[in-house]
Amino acid sequence: MKLYSISSKSLDGYIGLNLHPSKEFQENVCDAVNRICSFLKENCKLDKDTRVIKAIKAGSTGKGTTLDMSSDVDLVIFFSCFSSFQDQVEKREHVIKEIEKNLNRCIQTIAFKVDISPPRKKGTRSLQLHIQAKKKKELVEVDLLPAYDALGQITFSYVPPTKIYTELIEANGQPGEFNTSFTELQRNFVKRCPAKLKDLLRLVKHWYKEIKVKSPGSFKLPPKFALELLTIYAWEEGTGKEQFNTAEGFCTVMKLITQYQHLCLYWTKYYNLDNSQVGLHVKGKLKDPVIIDPADPTANVAKANMGAWDLLAQKASDCLTQPCCMKDEQPIEPWNVQVVCIKVTVKQPTGATEDISCNPFDPIRQIKERFEKDGGICELYWEETLQEKTALQNDKRLADYGIFFDTTFLLYITSQTLNIFVKDLKSRSTNYTVSSSETVLGLKKMIEARTGVVVNQQRLTYQDKELEDGKTLAYYKIRSNDTVSLLLRLRGGHWNGMDIIE
Repeated sequence: MKLYSISSKSLDGYIGLNLHPSKEFQENVCDAVNRICSFLKENCKLDKDTRVIKAIKAGSTGKGTTLDMSSDVDLVIFFSCFSSFQDQVEKREHVIKEIEKNLNRCIQTIAFKVDISPPRKKGTRSLQLHIQAKKKKELVEVDLLPAYDALGQITFSYVPPTKIYTELIEANGQPGEFNTSFTELQRNFVKRCPAKLKDLLRLVKHWYKEIKVKSPGSFKLPPKFALELLTIYAWEEGTGKEQFNTAEGFCTVMKLITQYQHLCLYWTKYYNLDNSQVGLHVKGKLKDPVIIDPADPTANVAKANMGAWDLLAQKASDCLTQPCCMKDEQPIEPWNVQVVCIKVTVKQPTGATEDISCNPFDPIRQIKERFEKDGGICELYWEETLQEKTALQNDKRLADYGIFFDTTFLLYITSQTLNIFVKDLKSRSTNYTVSSSETVLGLKKMIEARTGVVVNQQRLTYQDKELEDGKTLAYYKIRSNDTVSLLLRLRGGHWNGMDIIE
């Protein structure tokens, strides 16, 4: 593809010259949309009680990320005859047929050319039109999608009440079946992005479009919206700034695609997991790879055949070796972005809390080690399952417990009784029973009491490391049946068997 011949420093210019829609093209699309909207409002009479509440441009046109000469438009039409999600299921097919009937009846009198593609199968969700305004050359493909107006009139900063999402879940539709009702939220989620991020979105979509054209017909690639959300996630985690290096951003998205097996992304801009019903529903979906629609918690937009993801990952890996992803013949360093990153809040015995960013595929041991430095044995309990009284196991990962979301752990620090061995220079080992919270100085005093060797004549080492008097045995991760070596001070300031390490 032509993109692969473009240097990384020329990507911004390539986007501006080749991917931005022309003014004429934008006017043509806008004209086509306005004409069909006017027709639906003025001439499309389904029955005396049904009216068009509003029409919303969805897809790239509504989000402001249209590619040049990519003339497909999703137009969501909200009808008053739908009073619930279930209503939409029961009446949608009838509404589509009525729209088609009205268009056919008026087709000779309307002031633009329109070709209607009959619904391809029973239960279809949309009616496809090809519209050509008079004196215009390009046909604009418009998909009409009737929908239930679940949100009503909203502002750009609108956040739906939780009740809307509980009703959505209780409707028990197919995943994403009612996402048209949340079109405005999807649109606003992308529309809020700064201009340069929208250009990065155009670049990723252009790459995806080229891959899709050349893909085997049997492969249904993951939805384009999945890559849009992945791009937004890469920007949010990698920089969050309005100005950034386009090549670095593009390489980051390509790298994330190659790691698709562990993708686990969701947003809480419009819904959160505090509500038990919504929380359980979303958490139940968080099994990689997953990208939850930020506006519709029932939809995993990353859902696709693994073979299709494999193909996309192979193409992304190939892309990373092309000039557009290289600088001075070296691969461009992507942003430091994990395929999944969650916030774990650890509540400590003192009442203090500490937030930790974690990869769910890292061992739980790594979280514990942050708190064991002050001595004691740490145990972590998951607050959501505290009633089970089962500590999280060191060698397991958060992913093994199904934890792919922000959560809270309770930390308990306890002393543990250890049976350790102290070995002298003659390789004689003596057993001592101590607490894990015992200090090295305390152990030295126990040795003095048993052997008569005074504290200031002792030097204790563990795994070739000298132990400091004020630190605990737990600090050095000394466990039962471990051996500590005892060295003695000789005259002249040296140790018997080993020089003092300054």
